[in-house]
Amino acid sequence: MLLNLEILKNTVIGKSAIIGNKVYIGNFSTIENDVIIGDNCWIGNSVSILNGSRIGDNCQIHSGAVIGGVPQDLKFNGEYTLLEIGHNNIIRENVTINRGTISKNKTSIGNSNLIMSNAHIGHDCVIGNNCIIGFSVGLAGEVITGDWINISGLTAVHQFSSIGSHSMVSGLSRVVKDIPPYILVADEPLRYSGLNTVGLRRRGFSSVKIEEIKTIYRIIFQERRNTNVALDYIEQNFEPSFERNEILNFIRSSKRGIVKGVL
Repeated sequence: MLLNLEILKNTVIGKSAIIGNKVYIGNFSTIENDVIIGDNCWIGNSVSILNGSRIGDNCQIHSGAVIGGVPQDLKFNGEYTLLEIGHNNIIRENVTINRGTISKNKTSIGNSNLIMSNAHIGHDCVIGNNCIIGFSVGLAGEVITGDWINISGLTAVHQFSSIGSHSMVSGLSRVVKDIPPYILVADEPLRYSGLNTVGLRRRGFSSVKIEEIKTIYRIIFQERRNTNVALDYIEQNFEPSFERNEILNFIRSSKRGIVKGVL
């Protein structure tokens, strides 16, 4: 069903595609049959939105993007899977986002994210809300991020890695270990470089809360304790809070291990 579309010539739209109200679609774009696009979306020139794609309201998808491509995974055997993209996302030029495999059955992108030009998001990734994924960032399959993360340009993230909420990854990084929430990571090999203090302040974290998080990470990364011993100490000596519990749960559930501490 096509409603109130502004469509330029040389555009191909599948007869079964469902497209919402007030959607703009540019020249030379292709939208396949098994696609749903919400209201008030803007789709630029030469965009490919492929079968299995589900896109929310108020999204921008810029020229050359390929949305819902077949997973780049040799185990993929043509099974029916999805790509789900939430509302208010900006997807810039030449971004590629693959749909899922039998592992999770879908790739998921949350709301209000900025995905910069030439970035790649692999199969079965789960991206949170309010994230910034920088230009030419590559996320391999099954990467998971929390909300409000910032991955700077030209960074490569290893398959199955996790990045906690409110963390920032410096540019040109190689992510092969999990990154706990609220921190800044940099250097080679990638390591803890302090809290993402600027980001936390912008999001309304108080000075008291920032100091609490900083003290927790001082115990984990700077006092050279065994990680399990450090986590037990924090659990026993810090009052329960959302942030304390999020840090403890993230590190304890890490399957790849976390980044190194300061030198």
